[in-house]
Amino acid sequence: MTSHPPFDWRKTFAPTLAYLRAQGLQAWAEQLTSQLHWRFEDNPHGDIARWHGALCSLPPCAATELLADQPTVTLDAPNPPPFEALEPALRGLMPWRKGPFQFFDTFIDTEWRSDWKWDRVSPYLSDLRGRHILDVGCGSGYHLWRMYGAGAARVIGIDPGLLFLFQFLAVKHYAGDTLPVDFLPVKMEDLPAKLEAFDTVFSMGVLYHRRSPIDHLLELRDALKPGGELVLETLVVDGPEGYSLMPEDRYGMMRNVWFLPSCDTLMRWVERAGFRDARVVDVSVTTTDEQRQTDWMRFQSLTDFLDPGDPSKTIEGYPGPKRAVFVATR
Repeated sequence: MTSHPPFDWRKTFAPTLAYLRAQGLQAWAEQLTSQLHWRFEDNPHGDIARWHGALCSLPPCAATELLADQPTVTLDAPNPPPFEALEPALRGLMPWRKGPFQFFDTFIDTEWRSDWKWDRVSPYLSDLRGRHILDVGCGSGYHLWRMYGAGAARVIGIDPGLLFLFQFLAVKHYAGDTLPVDFLPVKMEDLPAKLEAFDTVFSMGVLYHRRSPIDHLLELRDALKPGGELVLETLVVDGPEGYSLMPEDRYGMMRNVWFLPSCDTLMRWVERAGFRDARVVDVSVTTTDEQRQTDWMRFQSLTDFLDPGDPSKTIEGYPGPKRAVFVATR
């Protein structure tokens, strides 16, 4: 077995911490350093060595080009690394849930067609060129790269999932450490209060996991500069203003689902949280073409979470997944 040095979190996050200090966010940089120390030294995940080993096994490649303005985030080079060395290393980071990605000759067909979500969201965004962006619950970072491809000046994604971090680092391994795209393994509630540091804040697929959705909206508002843009995507249900579904236990076999509001209810929540010009720009039913099992994600997926006799309902009997996109201004 090949031996690899331990994961050096200080080196990995040094560019992000330097950027925060340069932006006058010294307090956040100090708080984040303490959080990272706790995450990687005081309370390390048992799989870090395995995931880091997969990352270290990625074969080198010179003159790599990142193509992030297209549905499949692609890494390309005149002399790509050998498939027989690259593919096993990438499989060491399975399951891949958000994508798709093309690592040279290796296509990663992820569980989610995250490009479909981007196609639903992107037509309604303010021009991202030159903007500083926060993506809350960024998963493996697919949308971070699409935001960068749309011209953002800086993109920071946050997600507590450490496997997602190493999948992101696999892209950055080839794309280069100097690109202004960062991943922090923290939660929204771990950020400083009243940050007011971002032109655009995305929260996609997070709100229904929060016990207090209003608190989440307030946190999103406080991360934005005055006049900044919120992009919120979440599960919704049909119903009048004031209606919200709270599952008895699980929803689509997920334990941590708390509130699925109607669109009118969520509009009221957004407005009460201090946003203006709120609008619903898209409502779409999630299908088994968009979320499904693949060779890169071999666990259960949406087909297993729906009622086999009536796929318009979850296996628990609730309305099947329907997602809405809201855009609003602080």
